[in-house]
Amino acid sequence: MDSVRWGIIGVGNVTEVKSGPGFQQAERSSLVAVMRRDGEKAADYARRHGVPRWYDDADALIHDDEVDAVYVATPPDSHRDYAVRVLEAGKPVYVEKPMARTTAECEDMVAAAERTGLPLFVAYYRRAMPRFVTVKQLLDDGVIGTVHAVAVHASKPAVIDDGADAPWRVRPEVSGGGHFVDLASHTLDLLDHLLGPVATVTGHATRFGRATLAEDVVSASFQLESGALGSGLWSYGTQEERDEVRILGSAGSLQFSTFGQEPILLTTAEGERRIEAPYPATVQLPLIQAVVDELTGHGACPSTGSSALRTARVVDALLADYRAANGIALP
Repeated sequence: MDSVRWGIIGVGNVTEVKSGPGFQQAERSSLVAVMRRDGEKAADYARRHGVPRWYDDADALIHDDEVDAVYVATPPDSHRDYAVRVLEAGKPVYVEKPMARTTAECEDMVAAAERTGLPLFVAYYRRAMPRFVTVKQLLDDGVIGTVHAVAVHASKPAVIDDGADAPWRVRPEVSGGGHFVDLASHTLDLLDHLLGPVATVTGHATRFGRATLAEDVVSASFQLESGALGSGLWSYGTQEERDEVRILGSAGSLQFSTFGQEPILLTTAEGERRIEAPYPATVQLPLIQAVVDELTGHGACPSTGSSALRTARVVDALLADYRAANGIALP
């Protein structure tokens, strides 16, 4: 392709600022069609964002001859279905994170990409954000020496969730779990990118909230293929709000948050250094540009179906016992 004409399936909140404008802002890229089951909302989105066409039927968008590639921005329970349909229609697909509800669904998506010979990308956009490009460069340059360990600590107060009317993010049948699946998957995927794949992982999950079956506390112990050890603690119902990743090396350490914009803290024998690392205005734009670059022969995208599948396997391993104990049966 010389350029990529995009269609979006599911123009909800995530597409308003975080992602949608990126398809218009990226080089060699344009947004030509959007779809939402509620046609009035699809038409409203198209009007506000200057998109030429809108649909209330996904197949109509998928088979639009002027759509070269499709971004699936629906909740996770429909990711597998839409992604496979796009690939089988002969078009590359870019899917929101988490890639799907379970490893099995992700494997189906990867198999469809391999069967059709088409690329499958996943919106773990932190892999391409300048903030974390900086972290990776520091690690690759050996600034903190050999990495020995990584520790993650994330906590935030509970969100008020009202049972059956709760947001999809805390309904396991839709999202695969709770805020751990939605938020912690970002951190786990980022660590895969920065430090390499997880070799072994064990952990526990439970819940103290009772509005839904979603887990709200998860602990993890893991070892990376590099040999480095890791630990994680995620709690989504505590008074403390914390978002901290610490990477410990033989010659120093790095500390940063996954979701904040405060400076990266680099500590070595020479002392502490704070490195400014703000977010881009459109947070997905760097990854969208990487996707377009790969499709147009100008580069490679760091977030693929294969890399996201590894993250799904870690999430599933940590939630398997909890899901079984609570009767959460997912494909």
